[in-house]
Amino acid sequence: MFRLVSLNLNGIRSAATKGLIPWAEGLSADCMGVQELKAQAADIAGKFESIAGMKGHFHHAEKKGYSGVGLYSKHEPSDVVIGLGEHDPSGEFDAEGRWVELRFDKPGRKLSIISSYFPSGSSSEERQEAKFRWLAIVEPHLARLAGERDYILVGDINIAHQAQDLKNWKGNQKNSGFLPEERDWMSKLLHLENQARLVDVYRHLHPDTTDECYTWWSNRGQARAKNVGWRIDYQLATPKLALLARQTSVYKGQWFSDHAPLIVDYDLAI
Repeated sequence: MFRLVSLNLNGIRSAATKGLIPWAEGLSADCMGVQELKAQAADIAGKFESIAGMKGHFHHAEKKGYSGVGLYSKHEPSDVVIGLGEHDPSGEFDAEGRWVELRFDKPGRKLSIISSYFPSGSSSEERQEAKFRWLAIVEPHLARLAGERDYILVGDINIAHQAQDLKNWKGNQKNSGFLPEERDWMSKLLHLENQARLVDVYRHLHPDTTDECYTWWSNRGQARAKNVGWRIDYQLATPKLALLARQTSVYKGQWFSDHAPLIVDYDLAI
């Protein structure tokens, strides 16, 4: 089995103090996508270049202590793509460190694993507008990729797609992360009847779960203790790869950040 993990760290140095490294060493993962590194290359050097036998590849934000993504792999990629490049014409989001893609291509097969951190719009109207700009850029890019190769995108999407994906859905319909426009964007991404269509792997395997599906909890109001959570961390796969998913779980045995790891096992040989 190919074990793929996604986890928003809310700071890799903070997560490390909470037991991230020994946990990863016992997980036997093939790849682990992480988001919100909140670290620069100098902070990674000598400490976090590799975890549990997996070599890391990173896209750091220009701003210190902000954003950043990584993708650790036991397997040597054929190519590494950092950032969206020409698909982010203004460079706005590449400056924020939101995309790292490992390609495992061989004759007769093109395969990518991607770690991405979608913007949050909860802090201000300006950041919500930035989030909408990101969604407008990344959707056609995902469509292009799906026309060229199979891939699995793991990451913090910062959108709860359906009412079953968060506890207080009625009270959050005007809040970032559950806005109608964001949910419509997800629906379009997941239900296009062409090569751009992606599969929400967790929902493919567990279509009806509610309380146990959450991956993020606010630090306010004892949200975690009361399980007032949101499912905003995903593994999105092209249909061929989604069919290879055998089991998935949200790990809640330890807490490394305000997110929980999402683990999926695929019947896939890299």
